[in-house]
Amino acid sequence: MESYTNSNPQNFSDQLDRVCIIGSGNWGSAIAKMVGENCARYDHFEDQVNMWVFDETVTLENGSQDLLSNVINTRHENIKYLPGIELPRNVRAVPDLAHACQGATLLIFVLPHQFLPRLVPIIRASAHHECRGVSLIKGLDFDHNTKLPVLISDSISRAMGGMPCAVLMGANVATDVALGQICESTLASKFGPPTDEITRLVFNTPTFRVQHVSDVAGAEACGALKNVIALGAGFVDGIGLGSNTKAALLRVGLREMARFCHMFFDGVQDKTFTESCGMADLITTCYGGRNRKCAEAFALRSLEQKQAVSKDNATYCSFEEECAKRWQVIEAELLQGQKLQGTLTCMEAYQVLESQGVLAAFPLIKTIYDISFKGKSVEHIVEGIREVQSNSHL
Repeated sequence: MESYTNSNPQNFSDQLDRVCIIGSGNWGSAIAKMVGENCARYDHFEDQVNMWVFDETVTLENGSQDLLSNVINTRHENIKYLPGIELPRNVRAVPDLAHACQGATLLIFVLPHQFLPRLVPIIRASAHHECRGVSLIKGLDFDHNTKLPVLISDSISRAMGGMPCAVLMGANVATDVALGQICESTLASKFGPPTDEITRLVFNTPTFRVQHVSDVAGAEACGALKNVIALGAGFVDGIGLGSNTKAALLRVGLREMARFCHMFFDGVQDKTFTESCGMADLITTCYGGRNRKCAEAFALRSLEQKQAVSKDNATYCSFEEECAKRWQVIEAELLQGQKLQGTLTCMEAYQVLESQGVLAAFPLIKTIYDISFKGKSVEHIVEGIREVQSNSHL
């Protein structure tokens, strides 16, 4: 076991960090691989890492069935959400949330954020009273009273009684990370020394290279908004446009992400957008993520519908309900239990921009929303790829 104090003279406490991962999907299982290895490696952490599993029945190769938590604990593999990847033996799948979080000093949140409200009270009652959190959740909350966006890390912090909460965001396709392919990620935290570095070490490996920044708002908002831009990238792919068009969409998308961040959050730094949580994550998501994949399917089905009716109609989805239903069907067919975050964030971002009267400054996000939920022709995606003047230095 490697001592943290041997590699860094800062050491704030003799208490070992007890780590709990809340979520066990594709990304949760991938991050468990790094976290488990590091908790076994560094003597600042307790060896065992609890991973909360929303238990479900899975079918094995021989046709028999078992609970997913049992399979993970006996085979050390999440056969449903991260098949083929061996998890460290010190990662323990725990289906009881209160038991999983009992006494935890470091909580890693990696699950769809819509599930948080009913889970946080249980977590708060079970975790250590001085715990800290790291959110890997890519999305935004929306305050229906102020009509303004709210960082999920802030929502977690308030619900946990003021617990400090950082974020880990980056160009991280879960399977690639789990396979040990070189990639980077960004830990944005304000815990202070030496806790920022100790927290970074729980994730950092030779192939999963984690840099630290203090701009929590910028890093987290980028992690949410890039999923919206990825929908546009999927539309571009679906209608058969090439790399030049997608590159233009990414450039305009990055500008709109920066504009949104500066407009609604304090202390955002332009350099954040060139970290892994910014530009790199946008590129990866627009070429290989689930949001792009589902948006491409949405575009293809829109074109098929247009051909089927054999008439030139500017509306593919006749009603908002039909568009929403199409997304639900695509999510169920392509993601096999995982959740599509880009559409939810798109709706929330649009509500914010509309309520503040600034939609004109975000033509790409507006166009993506109109195609996704108002039935606008998918070919109109190119109308959103245009320049709007910004105060950002990007």
